[in-house]
Amino acid sequence: MGGDGTVNEITQGLAGRDGVELAVIPRGTGWDFVRTYGIPRRLEDAVAVARDGHAREIDLGRARYRSWAGGEGESLFANIASAGMSGAIAKRTNETSKALGGKVSYAWATLTVFARWGNDVVRVRVDEENRSARMHDVVVANGRFFGGGMMICPEAEPDDGLFDVLLIGDLTKRDLMLTLPKTYRGRHLPHPKAEVLRGATVEVDADEPLPVELDGEQPGTTPVRFEIVPRALRLRVP
Repeated sequence: MGGDGTVNEITQGLAGRDGVELAVIPRGTGWDFVRTYGIPRRLEDAVAVARDGHAREIDLGRARYRSWAGGEGESLFANIASAGMSGAIAKRTNETSKALGGKVSYAWATLTVFARWGNDVVRVRVDEENRSARMHDVVVANGRFFGGGMMICPEAEPDDGLFDVLLIGDLTKRDLMLTLPKTYRGRHLPHPKAEVLRGATVEVDADEPLPVELDGEQPGTTPVRFEIVPRALRLRVP
């Protein structure tokens, strides 16, 4: 019972355990993880899924990054990870009140952080594909939603053995204002300053360390390597 951060914590212990299933009663602010699977937010309906739903085997992601203490850190994630501006947005969202809900809190944090963010050249490798350019964000998606309801990767499938990797290029303020509302309907792609790649491994680095975000948590910075962990979690779904 909880939000995306709670799911992230529980995932660390449940991953790979045979015969153990996770059922989620959504009580957080964002509800991004459950949206991909159609798990209802109404308490009674979520309890019914927990009791009577069927188990779906889903992939997880494993991230290896530079921890804030300076050493190497490693964590799993169930939904979406990123490197870049969204890590700073998640940090600001978590440090401020969410009284208006996850969607409004995240949208406000996005506008605030974007106004001060300076893009550097980011180097990305997805399986055998290499990219190097000024980017705002590299989104590594197992699920489809983040940021309080943004359908950021509409075609992501959490059990296909691949990440959907969204590279968000050098956006202007006008780009952001026109595109941000479309993300809540999954209508922002294709976009001339964005590219989607698919792969089982993703490496991200930059000359200046970028914040890394895993399911809304901020454990460290780049350089970071993401790896798919196939069908590592059994989740109760409708």
